[in-house]
Amino acid sequence: MNSDPSPISRRHALKGLFGSAAGAAAVPVLAAPRETEPAPPAHPTRFVFHDPDFMQPLKFPWEKLLSAEELATTQALADLILPKDETSPAASEVGVPDFINEWVSADYPAHQEDRETIRGGLGWLNTESFKRFSGRFEELGVDQQSAIADDICGAAQVKPEHHVGAVFFKRFRQLCVGGYYSHSKTWKSLGYVGNISLGGPYPGVLPEVIEKLGLQDVV
Repeated sequence: MNSDPSPISRRHALKGLFGSAAGAAAVPVLAAPRETEPAPPAHPTRFVFHDPDFMQPLKFPWEKLLSAEELATTQALADLILPKDETSPAASEVGVPDFINEWVSADYPAHQEDRETIRGGLGWLNTESFKRFSGRFEELGVDQQSAIADDICGAAQVKPEHHVGAVFFKRFRQLCVGGYYSHSKTWKSLGYVGNISLGGPYPGVLPEVIEKLGLQDVV
């Protein structure tokens, strides 16, 4: 048994196989030379860069790609979708535009698709803004912004000429809401209390919860 740990490459194995099959004289096939090519990793990485270290949020392996103009439009639309109210901050106050910028700048395949959708949609939005109101989207009043958004916020009702805008708005709204409700300052509007300490003895499970679970006879 050959104690040489070096694997024989598939290329050399096929070369020897075809050489012997052709009956090339009676010369015995020589052993393949020691493999010099590095073996592929057992678990090849999916991407050519490392994921960010979220313990050090300022160190990211990718450049954020949205321009200042694109970010301004992103902020205006995000704040239109999620404005400030009596219980919650506006989208821009909890960093939603930066979240979207980071998301579409990542070099993962799904994020690349979102990048095309979002950047193309931001361009479409400003083109529509100039066409209707002779100004960029972020320069318009809320009523004018809403007039455009109302035409693209429901994919089933949009006109054919607004199809690109509707596809963009649907994905933008998903990213906007996802980024917004990942921030603790927005949890109050969801009724989420989170981890809070209780003073005094543990009061036990609420009676309405026990009843809902049908555990009255068990407790």
